[in-house]
Amino acid sequence: MNTKDYLGKKLVVKMDRPFGSKHPKHGFIYPVNYGYVPGTVSGDGEELDCYLLGVFEPVEEYEGECIAIVHRTDDDDDKLVVVPEGKNYTDEQIDALVEFQEQYFKHIIVR
Repeated sequence: MNTKDYLGKKLVVKMDRPFGSKHPKHGFIYPVNYGYVPGTVSGDGEELDCYLLGVFEPVEEYEGECIAIVHRTDDDDDKLVVVPEGKNYTDEQIDALVEFQEQYFKHIIVR
């Protein structure tokens, strides 16, 4: 499945790095819930990663809507942007919220 096929879809995201948790290798704190869509495969061979925006407490699992893709132009590891149904963010807001991790990669926001 093409990553763009997830745009506008409802998805269940399983968090492996919930809001406020610490990255195991790099030590930074996650300012958003970060997880994956079970049963998918992304360009890096792992399950498709997701930023869950608009939920400001740690959650284990969340069903939301995919509103955008953070497409890394220098890495084969796109990230879905999932939000509570009916919520939206501008490209600039998404960039600001994912900067903690995406600042190290060249990327574009795909709608």
